[in-house]
Amino acid sequence: MRTTLTLDDDVARELQRLERSTQQRFKTVVNDVLRRGLACGEVPAKQSPRFIVKPKAAGFLPGIDPLKLNQLVDELETARFSSKSRRRGKE
Repeated sequence: MRTTLTLDDDVARELQRLERSTQQRFKTVVNDVLRRGLACGEVPAKQSPRFIVKPKAAGFLPGIDPLKLNQLVDELETARFSSKSRRRGKE
């Protein structure tokens, strides 16, 4: 079968190195490497033990009002904006 492959530069260099060191044609080197790679994949991977997530209640700490979180975000944005404005004024 004839096909066109686009190889990454490092893969092409390694295949060319093998071609020179084994004195085989590029086609033969590519086929041998592919056969060895495919043969390694035939052994099924061992299945890892199933990971179970254990839920834990993580509510807000006492004294934190979740309804006022947007107010906190607004205050932090205002403080950040004003500090940037002051720095620009000094320049």
